[in-house]
Amino acid sequence: MMSVNQRLVNPLTDNLFDIILKLETREECYEFFEDLCTINELHDMSQRLEVARMLRHGEKYDKIEEATGASTATISRVKRSLAYGADGYAQMLKRIEKEKEDV
Repeated sequence: MMSVNQRLVNPLTDNLFDIILKLETREECYEFFEDLCTINELHDMSQRLEVARMLRHGEKYDKIEEATGASTATISRVKRSLAYGADGYAQMLKRIEKEKEDV
C-alpha cells in the first residue's frame, strides 16, 4: 500500500474523515452528504467509483463511458489513480466485493 499524500493531511480533513467514520447507516450517509455536497459533487464521486469498479473488471473505455456518462478524461484520471494512487479505490472495491460474495 502506498502512503497518503501529505498535502491532504490537515486538521480540517481529519475532522471530516472522523465524522464520516461515525456514520452508521446508509440513511445517515444520505443525510450527511446531502448537506455537505452538491448533487453534482456526489454524482461525480459516485461516478468515479463506478468507473474504478468497471476498470478493475477490465471494461473498455467506450463501455464505461456509455454506462456511466463519464468523460474519457475522467476515465483516464481514475485509471491513473488505480495504477499510481494511494490504493484507496482498490482497497474499498475489494472490501465491498468480498462482502457481496459472503452474502
